[in-house]
Amino acid sequence: MAIETYVRPEVAPDAETSLHWPFRVSVVIPAYNEGPRVAGVIREVRVRLPDAEIIVVDDASSDDTAAQAAAAGAIVISRPHNIGNGAGVRTGVRAATGDVVIVIDADGQHNPADIPRLLAHLDRYDMVIATRPDRESHENLLRWFGNTVLNALGSYLSGFAMKDLTSGFRAMRRDAILEFAHLLPNQFGWPMTSAMAFAKAGYHIKFEPVTMQKRQGGRSTQKLFKNGVRNILIMLRMVSMFAPLRVYFPVALAMFALSLASFAISYFVTDPGRFRVPNSAVGLFVGAIVVFMFGLLAEQIAGLRFQRRDQ
Repeated sequence: MAIETYVRPEVAPDAETSLHWPFRVSVVIPAYNEGPRVAGVIREVRVRLPDAEIIVVDDASSDDTAAQAAAAGAIVISRPHNIGNGAGVRTGVRAATGDVVIVIDADGQHNPADIPRLLAHLDRYDMVIATRPDRESHENLLRWFGNTVLNALGSYLSGFAMKDLTSGFRAMRRDAILEFAHLLPNQFGWPMTSAMAFAKAGYHIKFEPVTMQKRQGGRSTQKLFKNGVRNILIMLRMVSMFAPLRVYFPVALAMFALSLASFAISYFVTDPGRFRVPNSAVGLFVGAIVVFMFGLLAEQIAGLRFQRRDQ
């Protein structure tokens, strides 16, 4: 079994720029082929949080990402194989020792100057997500539309008003995110998964508007259509785990309505006045019952997850 390599440097905090918080802070930076940019991000983070633990998870980069991160003073965790952004976040969260974990990208799009704005809300909230109010200026129309649909669907499924679910820049209590670390997908769906899990678990989420910076060179590895479909499947999977009836009840209701429609067509149109229940109506009616009962069972199983957490 391959073992990740850790490099833990000695860092002397700068007392003149130190910002003191009533909790210990760890900053997790997943990185893949970000050698030209990662050191600059680390230095900017260090200016705002001189005493913070900074962890860079190098996802088997083919460039000098790990060396640049170590030279900039970060703790480096080097993966032997490329697994994905979400896996890097999961590894970093588990390795962190702070009470609060901040996740920020290594490509320079997230402004470390916004970190204090996120941390300022953690006295009342369990997760603070940096949202992008000016996203139209940084995304094409198709990407903006896709994210809008994801936010709307996430709001309905979770029962909580969601904003910018795909934003990976956030601060969160480490003990809370550790509860759901095993649920985080390896790829780019981790921001959505963590937000949905927090919302359904009853944790408090704050959306803090920030200004998104342009990517400092390099290429994004995200595929718009592929990741859009994957994110929808992730949301449906999360709701199946935490609130199944949000999915199963509308399906059962639709099947029941179709069974009534099938009977009505038979009674009033195809065979007027004759009381005959067509096979389609029977099948849809039985299917509606099965789906609804399956949803109830899944709801009970989901409840057991939180019963153990609350003990």
